[in-house]
Amino acid sequence: MRRCLQLARNGRQNAKPNPMVGAVIVSGGRIIGEGYHARCGEGHAEVNAFASVSKADEALLGEATMYVSLEPCSHYGRTPPCADLIIRKGVKRVVVGCVDPFAKVKGRGIRKLRDAGIDVTVGVLEAECLELNKRFITFNERRRPYVILKWCMTADGYIDDNFRPVTLSTPFTQMLCHKLRAENDAILVGRVTDERDRPRLNVRLWSGPDPLRLTLDRNRPFCPEADFSRPVIPQLFEWLYAKGVQSLIVEGGAKTLNSFLGNDGWWDEIRRETSPARTEGGTRAPRLPECAVRVSRREYDGNTIEVFKKTDRKNTAD
Repeated sequence: MRRCLQLARNGRQNAKPNPMVGAVIVSGGRIIGEGYHARCGEGHAEVNAFASVSKADEALLGEATMYVSLEPCSHYGRTPPCADLIIRKGVKRVVVGCVDPFAKVKGRGIRKLRDAGIDVTVGVLEAECLELNKRFITFNERRRPYVILKWCMTADGYIDDNFRPVTLSTPFTQMLCHKLRAENDAILVGRVTDERDRPRLNVRLWSGPDPLRLTLDRNRPFCPEADFSRPVIPQLFEWLYAKGVQSLIVEGGAKTLNSFLGNDGWWDEIRRETSPARTEGGTRAPRLPECAVRVSRREYDGNTIEVFKKTDRKNTAD
């Protein structure tokens, strides 16, 4: 399954809006085929894995186990159902990382395999498989994009220099920021940040597509139907869902970030960069909510980048 995850990541850019999926076929303790979903509209991981099996090894499929990081599809889309292909190939066992939350699958692929007499195991490295496709899963389960809140602050807790723009990232962490942009579908700032900083919000220091650029501004609404007299973030989510946007980076400023951090908690991940610089005044950085649990911490050229995920503390061990 770890090899499935490794393969799946090769589709990070081109598989979208489909999930990243890897598949490995094993017989007699030896990998006889493997593949991943390389591009939306083209063969899925299972199709490519079977295609890689040599003529000499095809006779081994009847005793083989297929490992796949996401439940095989059971419906006709741009390509035929992978579950049907697996059944035709006659593999003995299938090991699935996690269930596909897409409404047209959602357990149907697993059920189809079991109904055909194939031994199916589900939930191997499940957390890692879910993490890999967190954007796709959030989009399908919650009908909104996966939301990453991101800010850079001074050592004394400010995001600017006495209300003036200031560069706090290093050249290397700026490159990491652009890498993050290339991996996500849209990016948003508030009106004040847009007018004061004039951020380009594009990918200049990394390879990949620019995210959809958005500004939260009642004078220039993101869509004609937006009504700023009502809570605007649910409207934003509805509009982005209709456009198929699976992930959103929110880069500020403080008012915009805090609106996502409010009582409704419209966020999934926080990336906070801290510089050793001090300004001793300006706009205070947002405070982390109690449900934010740090999952990683890295230092680059003196700056620290921390990643936090939302966790129910009532169910978290001390």
